[in-house]
Amino acid sequence: MALPGSLRRQPAGRGLVSHCTHHHIVVFLLTFFSYSLLHASRKTFSNVKVSISRQWTPSCLNTTAPELRPYELWSSNHLFPNAEEATLFLGTLDTVFLFSYAVGLFVSGIVGDRLNLRWVLSFGMCSSALVVFFFGTLTEWLHFYNKWFYCCLWVVNGLLQSTGWPCVVAVMGNWFGKAGRGFVFGLWSACASVGNILGAFLASCVLKYGYEYAFLVTASVQFAGGVIVFFGLLTSPKEVGLPELGADEDGSVEEDANRPLMSNDDADDDDRNYSIQATDTDSQPKAIGFFQACCLPGVVLYSLAYACLKLVNYSFFFWLPFYLSNNFGWKEAEADQLSIWYDVGGIIGGTIQGLISDVLQKRAPVLAISLLFAVGSLFGYSRSPNSKPINAVIMAITGFFIGGPSNMISSAISADLGRQDLVKGSSEALATVTGIVDGTGSIGAAVGQYLVSLIQENLGWMWVFYFFILMTSSTILFISPLIVREMRLLLHERRLRVLAE
Repeated sequence: MALPGSLRRQPAGRGLVSHCTHHHIVVFLLTFFSYSLLHASRKTFSNVKVSISRQWTPSCLNTTAPELRPYELWSSNHLFPNAEEATLFLGTLDTVFLFSYAVGLFVSGIVGDRLNLRWVLSFGMCSSALVVFFFGTLTEWLHFYNKWFYCCLWVVNGLLQSTGWPCVVAVMGNWFGKAGRGFVFGLWSACASVGNILGAFLASCVLKYGYEYAFLVTASVQFAGGVIVFFGLLTSPKEVGLPELGADEDGSVEEDANRPLMSNDDADDDDRNYSIQATDTDSQPKAIGFFQACCLPGVVLYSLAYACLKLVNYSFFFWLPFYLSNNFGWKEAEADQLSIWYDVGGIIGGTIQGLISDVLQKRAPVLAISLLFAVGSLFGYSRSPNSKPINAVIMAITGFFIGGPSNMISSAISADLGRQDLVKGSSEALATVTGIVDGTGSIGAAVGQYLVSLIQENLGWMWVFYFFILMTSSTILFISPLIVREMRLLLHERRLRVLAE
């Protein structure tokens, strides 16, 4: 008995290994480190919040001001009368950044599908580095403190940084097909966590000289990375004469390897024309429209789910060092270094869960199980004792179950959604779909940062964790239709295999 095409599974790494060239490795590394550098500059801001808060408030403990500066001079420069108002403004800056970042993602995805991805990515990296330098370094050197100026710079920074994720996911989607995509993208999506670790490391190394030098170092490295991307990144295989995904003539094995997960499994699998569009190798595929991308199966549900999940993930990103320093009284540099364990857990979680989803050829059930464990880990971390080793272990477990699903949705699943049957042959849908998913997620994250500061100020940190548990549960709720559908498909495939034996 012949099995349907959906059951003729190939080994996850077979198509990947047989078609991997040195160009694939270069693209993997360049896109990985380009987004790592963007995240490193964002992480710098969260790592120096305590120092910035001290600089912006009058206090005898203000160690960032030169000792010989007259009291009247530095005291007249303060922005806020107390640390509580400074903390609230820092949360407002996070919200402003994420809202502008979210709006920029919707636009950047469309722009990335219509312009050269390398140009867009390089421009975003270099210009964002300049804005970060102005925000954190130049203003401190000039002793210029102004709330509206900070807000405007952070709005511009959010718009510029939004060029990164849609572009790098689109480039990766152009080079790597479905074969092993969960594992490859799970490993590759660790770029954000590596960027967080890099940002925390760079900030902690120079923080003793002043928070302005933390911004200076990360901005300089990011600008250099943008220059390297401009001269070294290849956006698609056709630029070096390699066949595009799905264009190989190796038969059905390679065609199955590149077939997206987000496909209609009930269709006739013997029909090898997976696309509803006629193949025309001589014509340039047209970019899909924004509303067309929103109507693709799974895009809206995953976008809403990612809005809830990214809220939790980015709250840890923005507030974890601040929480450790204020709740346990640990030094800022020690809190920065300890927060790295959350990202370590996310790296391991994204890779392992991506590999499991490759084996099952289903993403939603893997996400659901991980998120159920995430609820328990959040509850456990909220009650972590004042012990650095215990805190680091629970933190890594929490990052495993929250960071892993977040990485999967923003990378592998976005690539699956952008290469569905309905858009096969129009690779320019990748950046648009990625922008929609990540943009919606960033809107949720933006609202969350303000709510976190508000809840913490009025109710305390314990209620913040209850809020995280609620948002994680909402993530499961939004993808529940996809979970039910994919579980039914798994059971159906299992029955067919039993009949075929």
